[in-house]
Amino acid sequence: MHTVAVLALDQVIPFDLSVPIDTFGWARLPDGRPAYRVRVCSPAREVSAGGGVFSVRAPYGLEALTEADTIMLPGVADPTVPLPPGVAEAVCAAAANGTRIASICVGAFVFAATGLLDGRRATTHWRAAADLASMYPRITVDPNVLYVDNGQFLTSAGAAAAMDMCLHMIRKDHGSAVAAHAARMSVMPLEREGGQAQFIVHDLPPAPAGATLEPVLAWLEDNCDRDLTLDEIAAQARMSSRTLNRRFREQTGTTPLQWLHRARVRRAQYLLETTPYPVERIAAQAGFGSPTAFRERFRRVVGTSPQDYRRSFRSAGEGAVRAS
Repeated sequence: MHTVAVLALDQVIPFDLSVPIDTFGWARLPDGRPAYRVRVCSPAREVSAGGGVFSVRAPYGLEALTEADTIMLPGVADPTVPLPPGVAEAVCAAAANGTRIASICVGAFVFAATGLLDGRRATTHWRAAADLASMYPRITVDPNVLYVDNGQFLTSAGAAAAMDMCLHMIRKDHGSAVAAHAARMSVMPLEREGGQAQFIVHDLPPAPAGATLEPVLAWLEDNCDRDLTLDEIAAQARMSSRTLNRRFREQTGTTPLQWLHRARVRRAQYLLETTPYPVERIAAQAGFGSPTAFRERFRRVVGTSPQDYRRSFRSAGEGAVRAS
């Protein structure tokens, strides 16, 4: 039987810890036998979890890592804390023996601290991606995907994306039928459309308080449905196009037209979440020249189609009205 060892470090995130236990636990072979043996291990007999809300007693120590076929690395509350003695050595020794290793959410920091991700592509929760890239510059961090499969080493994005990764691993190990059953038992699709880009809140680039562009930024947001040109924006700002571009770079880190595109996408997201309007109407109200241009820009920024975004993020109240 394939053995999965889930490493519980102090301040382990409970959801990260439970996802592989449950997802692999649901997997059944065609004859009904469990597909995996799941073991929780730790360098300490007992660790704190959930920000100190409760404790977890691990039945196994680090020696379980050497006996595992797969090691799962959940995140911890403060991913910048150094690893406990012996953890990196145990994980690296398992890797040298060919053990598959996967991280969940900010567990990528635990993984990165072992050095095993150096020179590889990886992901983590989108809010932590910049910190991971800064702390470990030898890793190519991709914040837009649900998980990255490098073969022996895998990383997943936010905690729910760990379910996508675990189902992917089950399918690789035992085929689509076993994975589909585990997905049904987990009430999860076997594959989700888009990456984690669809879950990122794309804030408009801010301007410092009191910045000279504050009035024109407010005007742009109010008028983003119009077919604005750079010259029109410059006229509103009472400066030349060249000066406007320079000021935008200085105060927002982007260009006027890029800022405008981002504002249009944000308006479209709001309309998709809160109204039943068809895509054609939303495209017009958000300032896109055509539904085709809207779909292309939306997918480029958000990582999924407007229709799929609406299905995922339609407000609960709206969904209740539609279901009634």
